[in-house]
Amino acid sequence: MQAHDGWRRYDRTLFPIFHERFEEKWGSGTAPFLDPSVYDKDQPRPRAQWINVDTGAAVAVVPVWENDPSARSFAVFYLPPHGGIWVLRPAGLTGYVEDPASDTLLGEGSIALRNDSFKKAVAHAEDFIYGTRPGI
Repeated sequence: MQAHDGWRRYDRTLFPIFHERFEEKWGSGTAPFLDPSVYDKDQPRPRAQWINVDTGAAVAVVPVWENDPSARSFAVFYLPPHGGIWVLRPAGLTGYVEDPASDTLLGEGSIALRNDSFKKAVAHAEDFIYGTRPGI
């Protein structure tokens, strides 16, 4: 049995434990991008999430922002099975800018940049979970 056998993709709502552990480590109100009380359709997309059904560990890729909601990047978070939270740093930039004039629609260039940033962050998460996989 390989170490990555228990990992499963889970693309529904984010697990609340990401928010709890993040704010436990960095303070209340520091993780609006992980807040489960925000109505799901208001959460920025895309996101990806995995859980290890054998150990209880989890990994998530989510868009994050600070003071400027139009300037976002993707972060990769890892929840070890026994507490804590790690921020995994992808190689290369995962930042993108949303058009502040458009509440619902991104321009084609913005969508391409966002999707490229997301793909980089997901690739980093999968490398962490599964290790380097030749031919992929």
